[in-house]
Amino acid sequence: MAKKINKSKGTVILGMSGGVDSSVTALLLKKQGYKVIGVFLRNYPDEEPYLDSICPFKADKEIAESICKKLNIEFQKLDYRSKYLKSVIQPMFKSYASNQTPNPDVYCNSLIKFPALWKLAKSLKADYIATGHYARIKKSKSGFQLLQGKDKTKDQSYFLYKLTQSDLSHTLFPLGNYKKSEIRKIAKSNNLPNWDKQGSRGICFIGNLDFKEFLKRAVPSSPGPVLDLEGNTLGSHPGAIYFTIGERVGPKKGIKIDSKYINLIGNKKIYIAKKIKNKLIVAPENHPSLKKSKITIIKLHKVNPKSIFPKSNIKARIRHLGSLLPGKLTNSKGKLIFILKTPQKEIADGQAVTLYHKNVLIAGGLIKTE
Repeated sequence: MAKKINKSKGTVILGMSGGVDSSVTALLLKKQGYKVIGVFLRNYPDEEPYLDSICPFKADKEIAESICKKLNIEFQKLDYRSKYLKSVIQPMFKSYASNQTPNPDVYCNSLIKFPALWKLAKSLKADYIATGHYARIKKSKSGFQLLQGKDKTKDQSYFLYKLTQSDLSHTLFPLGNYKKSEIRKIAKSNNLPNWDKQGSRGICFIGNLDFKEFLKRAVPSSPGPVLDLEGNTLGSHPGAIYFTIGERVGPKKGIKIDSKYINLIGNKKIYIAKKIKNKLIVAPENHPSLKKSKITIIKLHKVNPKSIFPKSNIKARIRHLGSLLPGKLTNSKGKLIFILKTPQKEIADGQAVTLYHKNVLIAGGLIKTE
């Protein structure tokens, strides 16, 4: 634990969720000599009955406020519901309607959380903003680098790839050099009531929900055919947008497959290999069509625009806490393509992909498979 010093290091606007990570972040910052102002961001409309159990806004706010009171730091609330709906949720629905698989947490950070905290910081003449993310920032000769968190089982750099040099220049990630187990111990030893509170899951600011049901409330169903790789009709589905590449199909998910096909493939499990408009193309488990060896990266964002891509030892990550996949980055006819050393399954258009050199996140973008 860092020793407390008397001279203030400046004022920090800290995003607080009511969870143990942001609570310990507040504690650490204060002990390090910063003046801390805790801020709770209200985003998704919690008054909708459907979200009451998965987005406990009031309970989380009360915890965050109680932690601030216990630590004797100022507490504020910000209401970003309309902007969150317009900038994150509605575009997410639009992406799904286009048969893509977006990651809303990436945009939640770059369009809502970090800009909101910095806007408040500037209005209060604060010096920094901070969050409880497990990531690190390092200043180099060419600018700021975004590094993985020390705890590889909690590293959240994947969600932060769209942050800019300006963002990194005034942001603090106090948990970057800690492991989650250490954070819980710190919280318990300092009598923080949420020391054993389960971490948040699911969509940023919403929670762990039945996503298909959530999606159905916004995007009308449109039944369509299920085809095999040769184009033969095998059955039907309730709507291609409700499914993603690599997902297993079956009657429990509303997908009916002809029993003749099931018998033909020897009762193997069946997975989605492609989506073409409102058609689902499926293949039996272990079929080569379920894996891809090339990823085209679009809408690339370099964390440090002045940096040069390393010529070797670049690895890609295609999902949060997914394996760092070795491969080769190429530029073919103006297209940035990552060629995977080992073909991978469950790669879908619209997914975020991040590129690392050792423990540094150098860039990120969106996947385009065809």
